[in-house]
Amino acid sequence: MKKEVTDQPFDKILLSLTLILAIVGFVFFVSASLGIFASNATKFYGMLVNQSIFLAAGITGLFVTARFFPYLILRRYALFIFLFGILLCLLVFIPGLGFAHGGARRWIDLGITTFQTGEFLKIATIIYCAGWFSIFRDKIQEFRYGLLPLCVILSLSGVALLLQPDTDTYAVLAVASVAIYLAAGAPWKNLIVIALLGATLLAGLIATRPYLWSRLMTFTQGSHVDVYGSGYQAYQAMLTVGSGGVLGQGIGQSVQKFGFLPEPAGDSIFAVIAEETGIIGSSIILLLYLLIFLRILYIARRAENTFGGLLAIGIGILILVQAFLNIGSMIGIIPLSGLPLPLVSHGGTALFFTLVEIGIVLSISKTIRSI
Repeated sequence: MKKEVTDQPFDKILLSLTLILAIVGFVFFVSASLGIFASNATKFYGMLVNQSIFLAAGITGLFVTARFFPYLILRRYALFIFLFGILLCLLVFIPGLGFAHGGARRWIDLGITTFQTGEFLKIATIIYCAGWFSIFRDKIQEFRYGLLPLCVILSLSGVALLLQPDTDTYAVLAVASVAIYLAAGAPWKNLIVIALLGATLLAGLIATRPYLWSRLMTFTQGSHVDVYGSGYQAYQAMLTVGSGGVLGQGIGQSVQKFGFLPEPAGDSIFAVIAEETGIIGSSIILLLYLLIFLRILYIARRAENTFGGLLAIGIGILILVQAFLNIGSMIGIIPLSGLPLPLVSHGGTALFFTLVEIGIVLSISKTIRSI
């Protein structure tokens, strides 16, 4: 029996969950930035204006994409979008155009702000994977239509990102791409091959990149071993999380953000949230991410076509895995990562694209199948 396809307004539950997290995230961004205000008011106001502009632009982009953008056009131009994403990542190496910070060259200098190219490549890769595997879903068991294209896609995006270097973004992108591949019907036995290739690549990166080796040693030996060196951020993060207790110190009352915790409004913002709201508040943040992911899966399951379903799954995995890697590193269950917390951390490009990605899922939700 053929399932009926119905047109409806975009999903209000996903929209509500996203806006709640984005607004709550902005409140905690302001709170976490107070430590910067205490030492450099000009920098604080600059960050506040930048984050506000990107939040407003992202929410506008979300609504415009959800309401007016026909997401199927992404499949038609998937290859061009993917190649453009790789080109953007390579543009950072052009003198005068690329912007370096913290030993990495990941941004294009736009004059009034910077643009992190890896954020575009993430969604561009997911779009191309969803497009390819939706077209060749019936042949995905064959090497040349399944595993080989996946390896080529990940190799091209890997070169573009690992040269910057942006290992963390590549890890998120790779997991989401593999998830699309498996969701399209690929044999699970191929996961063993993918895991072996991934482990080999990771071992090579750790062996050749001192900062990755340092992260791994800090994690395995414990951040307390070198609290004033390589383990400083991880140690301060866990100390910050632990000081929140059950109820927290109160919003705005974090002590660690005043010069003790590195990147309190960026990578380490979850630690500030835990300190100010305790286990209860931080658990609510975790619950919001889980609910957003589950709602995206619900929409993916009911999508009118394979492309929409795979694209929604990829976007959901992007958000969930990035949130897990950020939060997990803050509570010490995985090595430290440099990833921002989606919809919460400082970082205009990441905030904007995450909201637009949700807009794409909302566009998919407008045409669904009955179950």
